[in-house]
Amino acid sequence: MRAFPYPLTSEPDLRSPARYLLWLGGFQKATLAAGILLGTVWMASQAVMPFVLGRAIDDGVIGGDAGALLGWAAALLGLMVVQAVSDTATHRAGVSNWMQAAFRSVRLVGHKIARTGDALPTALSTGEVVSTAASDAFRLGEVYEVLTRLAGAAAAWVVVTVLIWQTSAVLGVVVLIGVPVCCALLLFVVKPMQARQREQREASGRMTAVGADTVAGLRVLRGIGGEHIFVDRYRVKSAATRDSGIRVAHSLADLEASQVFIAGAFSVVFTWVGASLVLSGDITPGELVALYGFSIFLMTPVRAAADSVARFIRAHVGARKIIAVLSVDANVSESATTVPAPPPGSVLVDERSGVVVEPGLLTAVVSREPAESTDAVTRLGRFEDAVLEEATVRWGAADLRHVPLADIRARVVVSEASPHLFSGPLRAQLDPRGTHDDGAVLAALEAASALDILDGLEGGLDHEVTERGRGFSGGQRQRLVLARAYLTEAENLVLVEPTSAVDAHTEQRIAARLAGARRSEGRTTVVVTASPLVLRTMDRVLFMEDGRVTDRGTHKELMTRNDEYRNVVIRSE
Repeated sequence: MRAFPYPLTSEPDLRSPARYLLWLGGFQKATLAAGILLGTVWMASQAVMPFVLGRAIDDGVIGGDAGALLGWAAALLGLMVVQAVSDTATHRAGVSNWMQAAFRSVRLVGHKIARTGDALPTALSTGEVVSTAASDAFRLGEVYEVLTRLAGAAAAWVVVTVLIWQTSAVLGVVVLIGVPVCCALLLFVVKPMQARQREQREASGRMTAVGADTVAGLRVLRGIGGEHIFVDRYRVKSAATRDSGIRVAHSLADLEASQVFIAGAFSVVFTWVGASLVLSGDITPGELVALYGFSIFLMTPVRAAADSVARFIRAHVGARKIIAVLSVDANVSESATTVPAPPPGSVLVDERSGVVVEPGLLTAVVSREPAESTDAVTRLGRFEDAVLEEATVRWGAADLRHVPLADIRARVVVSEASPHLFSGPLRAQLDPRGTHDDGAVLAALEAASALDILDGLEGGLDHEVTERGRGFSGGQRQRLVLARAYLTEAENLVLVEPTSAVDAHTEQRIAARLAGARRSEGRTTVVVTASPLVLRTMDRVLFMEDGRVTDRGTHKELMTRNDEYRNVVIRSE
């Protein structure tokens, strides 16, 4: 038993599906070699059994030699034991190879999803990503499992060819040429199946995308009576996926029928030639029995080749989908890091908007267009390097694009307007790193005016949060996310509309407690809001017009001298 995850010591080769499969196989050379060796022993032991049986008939039965009969019977028994043991070991090695490749791919896709951010859903649909992680990775792993049987079948074909050649050169030539020809004939069935499987995979991805979108917006759809529209849309996509799956099944049925027909025809021809040689006296009855056993066994390499081709096609399609996910570039690149992070207490400056965040202060950003102020403060978190190329943000004397991303994530936290919660215990949602005791968690909930939420939860902090926190109202989710933001204890905390979904009384409590929650140890807080209840508690307010800061001061000062500011604030009341 080995612990997962297995190490990845090099970057994946994404130049083609074949190169990716080879790169993946390079991590499991030992188990692949063991599987191929065991598969060879397993198939070779089966291949030799007809030969031993034929000798037992010729030497023991027809020849009347009891000792020879007993010896060949013992050899046959030994081959059966070897076959049983090697079969079990081959299966274990094959499953190990399968799981290693599949889970390595799942790990790569999972890390890509977690680290790419908004770039991935922009490039690929949710359904594509879900199908890639849940299905394609495991189909890809099948290649390494079937490889052990394919190698064993190839070795057995060589062994059988040698044994038959000793009996009859004519039959040896038939086997040497006939088996590869039979395998090649299957390619005429394989090519259309490959196209149909690709079509079915794409239809499945589209169906999953519609399903994911429907589930995500189910509450809203029920509220406006639009469920039937998405249900009908999903029904259409599901029917298309079903039809493409039926077409794939037709191709698989054609492949199965073809391999039975081709292998059967080869077996008939081989047996007829062997029987003719017996009638002419060229081979003995025992050799005929062996040849008949060989003819039956030779169907195994053909079947193994057909099965391998089908799995290689599925793996090729799956690898192409995985490459599509892994090839998406993140919006933020670690390679741009060239300067160390500035010392604590450094000022943050967005040069495009003129937003200056002084350390240790509570700063509010107000704009007639909330999107403008949101864009300005979001740039402080460095989520898209392409944006920062046009709108430079400085942290102290450093360009934010060149500061190590780990330092930015640890010291600058942006809590967005749309709160996100995951499934799991509430305690883990609020304190993902588990660095705070219950007292600190409850204190953060108190600062976010969220303690009352616990009163309605039977398990308290151990309550299991449903997917995306759907069990909570919008205001409850917003307050829980605010408590989570407080628990980060970030040097610089950016809050985007943190009280937009709560009532006025709750908002007043949050505003009154905000300073106490953030002023300790000189922490800096930026709030995007137009709420006068929050603005009154701010040390400094920045007012933006047309994407630029045009005025700054306290809330009281701006209300007195700036009519535009006053109009924006009054409209928000």
